[in-house]
Amino acid sequence: MLKPARTKKEKDPEGRMPLVEHLRELRNRVAKAMLAVVVASVVAAFFSQQLMDFLSSPVPKCPPGTSIADNTGGRCVVIAYQTVLSPFTSTVKVIMLAGVIAASPVWLYQLWAFVAPGLHKSEKRYTYYFAAVAVPLFAAGAYIAYLIMPVSVRVLISITPDVASNFVSLDDILDFTTRMVLVFGLAFELPLLLIMLNFAGVVTGKRMVGWWRGVIMGVFVFGAIATPSTDPFGMIALSGPIIVLYFIAVGISMLNDRRRARNDPDAELDDDEASSLDLTPESVGAVAPVGAAPALPEQSSGQADGGRALGPGSYDDVT
Repeated sequence: MLKPARTKKEKDPEGRMPLVEHLRELRNRVAKAMLAVVVASVVAAFFSQQLMDFLSSPVPKCPPGTSIADNTGGRCVVIAYQTVLSPFTSTVKVIMLAGVIAASPVWLYQLWAFVAPGLHKSEKRYTYYFAAVAVPLFAAGAYIAYLIMPVSVRVLISITPDVASNFVSLDDILDFTTRMVLVFGLAFELPLLLIMLNFAGVVTGKRMVGWWRGVIMGVFVFGAIATPSTDPFGMIALSGPIIVLYFIAVGISMLNDRRRARNDPDAELDDDEASSLDLTPESVGAVAPVGAAPALPEQSSGQADGGRALGPGSYDDVT
């Protein structure tokens, strides 16, 4: 049994704990996340055939019975396994990928639970917002990738000569599908990253506005490289939403900068820039009278310690 890393008696309000407790906490969180992935993968194993059909559906497959000797040209693709272990490795790969995706709420929560005790209250609130937006953005990017994959595949195989056939392994198709989904999903997270940097005070909305020409050019170049097809449809499908999200992120950042300026007028000053000083003279007001300090007993009686009289030019130890 795994020993709990934190108990109610040991819980620190600021999330502090010894290094051994941190390691034990990390071990427990990783074990729970791995258990969730294993359980989800076992469930996905019962639907492995449906998952294989879903991931390979963007590829225009040739009718059953088509052999490699048939000249299909750029009309369809013959899917086949190239080694004896390919059916097993492909199925395991699909099952594990489905398990990781299906168990993502569990392992994301375990990651959050490990990091959250060290965050301040305001940081936790912002993290909730960012996590709530990051998941739909990634899902939107993955959905767009899945929509344009059939067009991309048709464009890629259209250059095949009529005397040849497209003999593609299922592993290559799965890698292509996974790469497209990850590229599009992560690309849609770029505006959220800019908002996080703005909230952290790293970059201002005004500076982000000055980047718009370079950002548009860079996004289109990235879209041309990330999409494997040569048609402009895939590039526009990836670049267009990212540019729209970028300007939305700029607007949110400028609103945040305006809110920050109201709370702190010197928030946008550089480290070596002096803030404006208010040199308007103000009234001092009534002066409170200050009384004289009371005389020491020796000074008032004229006698030093031991009854010795103090002369005009003498002084005592206190003076």
